[in-house]
Amino acid sequence: MNSIPTYSNILVWFILLFCSCSSNKSIFAITEFDFGTLTLSNLKLLGDAHLGDNNSVQLTRDLAVPNSGAGKALYSKPVRFRQPGLDFPASFSTFFSFSVTNLNPSSIGGGLAFVLTPNDESVGDAGGYMGILDSKGTQSGTILVEFDTLMDVEFKDINGNHVGLDLNSMVSTQVGDLDSIGVDLKSGDIVNSWIEYSGSTGQLNVFVSYSNLKPKEPFLSVVLNIAEYVNDFMFVGFSGSTQGSTEIHSIEWWSFSSSFDASPKSAAAAAPPPPTASLMNPTADSVMSRPPSMAPSESNSSASIMQDKSSGKCHSNFCKQGPGAVVGVVTASAFFLAFATLVLIWLYTKKFKKVKNSEFLASDVIKMPKEFSYKELKLATKAFDSTRIIGHGAFGTVYKGILSDNGGIVAVKRCSHNGQGKAEFLSELSIIGTLRHRNLVRLQGWCHEKGEILLVYDLMPNGSLDKALFESRMILPWLHRRKILLGVASALAYLHQECENQVIHRDIKSSNIMLDEGFNARLGDFGLARQVEHDKSPDATVAAGTMGYLAPEYLLTGRATEKTDVFSYGAVVLEVASGRRPIERETTRVEKVGVNSNLVEWVWGLHREGNLLMAADSRLYGEFDEGEMRRVLMVGLACSQPDPMVRPTMRSVVQMLVGEAEVPIVPRTKPSMSFSTSHLLMTLQDSVSDLNGMITLSTSSSENSFTGVANGMMDLV
Repeated sequence: MNSIPTYSNILVWFILLFCSCSSNKSIFAITEFDFGTLTLSNLKLLGDAHLGDNNSVQLTRDLAVPNSGAGKALYSKPVRFRQPGLDFPASFSTFFSFSVTNLNPSSIGGGLAFVLTPNDESVGDAGGYMGILDSKGTQSGTILVEFDTLMDVEFKDINGNHVGLDLNSMVSTQVGDLDSIGVDLKSGDIVNSWIEYSGSTGQLNVFVSYSNLKPKEPFLSVVLNIAEYVNDFMFVGFSGSTQGSTEIHSIEWWSFSSSFDASPKSAAAAAPPPPTASLMNPTADSVMSRPPSMAPSESNSSASIMQDKSSGKCHSNFCKQGPGAVVGVVTASAFFLAFATLVLIWLYTKKFKKVKNSEFLASDVIKMPKEFSYKELKLATKAFDSTRIIGHGAFGTVYKGILSDNGGIVAVKRCSHNGQGKAEFLSELSIIGTLRHRNLVRLQGWCHEKGEILLVYDLMPNGSLDKALFESRMILPWLHRRKILLGVASALAYLHQECENQVIHRDIKSSNIMLDEGFNARLGDFGLARQVEHDKSPDATVAAGTMGYLAPEYLLTGRATEKTDVFSYGAVVLEVASGRRPIERETTRVEKVGVNSNLVEWVWGLHREGNLLMAADSRLYGEFDEGEMRRVLMVGLACSQPDPMVRPTMRSVVQMLVGEAEVPIVPRTKPSMSFSTSHLLMTLQDSVSDLNGMITLSTSSSENSFTGVANGMMDLV
């Protein structure tokens, strides 16, 4: 009897066997899918993410108007990455094809990332946060491989065309420059990427190429134990964002495979799609009939749906009602289309008449975020009441405005009514309307009615840098000053080297640098700015700007370049560090040499004597890091070199300020340069505009050194 198993023993053996099989299945379970087997029921779209043309997945909106937004596309079912009883995480392999296009090539910023995240319910901040993290803090358990199209100083980006590995932070642990392999993310071409991770060895490899063939060598390779960063279950997918730009981030193909094997199964998951394959069926709960690869285990139910679709049988109530219902629907649809067409024609005609009545708004001016009505802005500024004036910009007065529809507080710039004011309005509108950067004042909209020219900006609560330095009761701390200088440098690096067309600001000064609620710098007033093609010599014009900030070669030739902006920035650096204006007209300090003391000359004199730190603002009472102060002053002198060819680029200035590059050697004695006045074929009268008036300069046929000319100019101010 004992040798014959009882029913209870058989039941116990069966349960144990079942549990063992289930356990083995869970340990060696495989998650595997691609765009050919995904359905809308197991793809989760968040934020701005949506299905695009050709059944691709777009992470950001395709708007012609620059905007800041973010979107996520995730596999809706969590993937197991840690298994109890195993001392290594899951291996995985993914292949995806993507493209970054831009409706306005001069408007760039954002990027996309492949992400492992525990969060499938919300989208993070736009811009440099790529919709993954937020500005208030990091989200634990997040790993991403970013494909960044914007150099963000805050996150220590190397340029606007790189791949980075980010662990719980937007600051990359490891980064690679895509220029080194000839891949341009912003080209609009399809880019392929393979990401492979071995749970047993911890080896993570990232491959990038235009080709469908995986490169022999990885673009990025790092040893990483992802078990330290991930939860037991994670969501996989993509996230992308814009930062005041018109970038469109499209995922054209995606395959993914994970398991607890020693190495990832890359053969099936990493194979690129057939060239003519449709990528995804936009109809929920249906799949494409492309040559199949292994489907996810959770998607078995979709097989029967595919068979029903291919059988040609009629399952819908509409189909069963016969041809009469079809005729009725077609007739109603035709009537609706005709009505909609008439409405669109009427709206277009009305809009055309409105644009025609706006007198001169050129067709090549970029579309703005919003066109305000004159009535709306007049109400917001209390009919442009003098008590609402908060500043004066180039060719206009700035008013504080409160919008009646949402209570938003804005700055309304009322441009001058003369012909030059109109030209500056068009210049500012066409240039800044295409620009989006965290350190530029954001343009909300514009208005041109009743002969008025109005620009609407975000209001900066802390006013201008000029007022914060010289008119505020509170002394601006050193930490704020250093952050402001870094922000302005970042904005200029963007204008000079990141935009499709290079932008020369031509009026860099402290009164044009605004401060937001966190004392972050926002460069504004683009009334004098000019756009030029990269590496193209700019045309000569009459010099424009403010004395003390103008480069010597600009005064003599009228030719503005990125190097003239660098000189102006150098003057701002010395102004911020010393608490002195570039040209001081009052003798309120005993150490001043004369009525028109020149700041650059004064600091260079201290440098020659070996007393550079004496230039630091005495009102700081020594509350600053001496090494940082010395570095900042040296950067200011390097940017103020008389020879424009010796001045650094703004990108290198950013690297100097954050300590990633050394400041070039600055000679103790300020160099002298000679300019021949035979090149000065134009009169410099009215070439320099200053808030306190105009100056008149005369030329001669003799050779004049820069020092003599500059000193002569200072005597005239």
